[in-house]
Amino acid sequence: MKKLLLPLLLMYALLLAACGESEPEALAAAQPIEAGDSCHVCGMLITEHPGPKGEAFMEKQSEPLKFCSTMDLFAFLKQPENETQVSHAYVHDVAAASWATPDDEAFVLASEAIYVVGHDQRGAMGHTLASFADEADAEAFREEHGGELVTFAEIDIDLLGRLGRGELGGDIGGGMPMEMGDDMEGMQHSQ
Repeated sequence: MKKLLLPLLLMYALLLAACGESEPEALAAAQPIEAGDSCHVCGMLITEHPGPKGEAFMEKQSEPLKFCSTMDLFAFLKQPENETQVSHAYVHDVAAASWATPDDEAFVLASEAIYVVGHDQRGAMGHTLASFADEADAEAFREEHGGELVTFAEIDIDLLGRLGRGELGGDIGGGMPMEMGDDMEGMQHSQ
């Protein structure tokens, strides 16, 4: 009986452990940006402006928050009150879409994209981060338009503030139309 009890207990424990494991939840897919959609941060109509756009899905929400630029997307994502509540985000792959009118079929996960900052292209709010699925495409863009490559992990409030103030080049006569302070701590957006 003792010889049978130990294997049965092991099998029972394995079955219980297997029941507790679940498949990871699939990420909600990017949604089309339609005429009339407005930016969650600034309220501008998204389709009326050039440059890559973004979408963010908050935990337990099936509909994304949409943004007129990657700059506005990251200004939202990097707010301390939002960072822990975001499930995932998407950005346009500039190499797979026109800068003037990004294609909704060209969304990639923001966390997996490579970005060019300090370039000479104008987005909805002035400077915006050019987003790419492939580093070689980002490097080709950088060679043509200037700037530097950064990863998702390297994008922080300090970098966004320096971009907004035109400190990283790419000063193209525009910027975020708000006072951002040296470290953007005072920048508040409604959710």
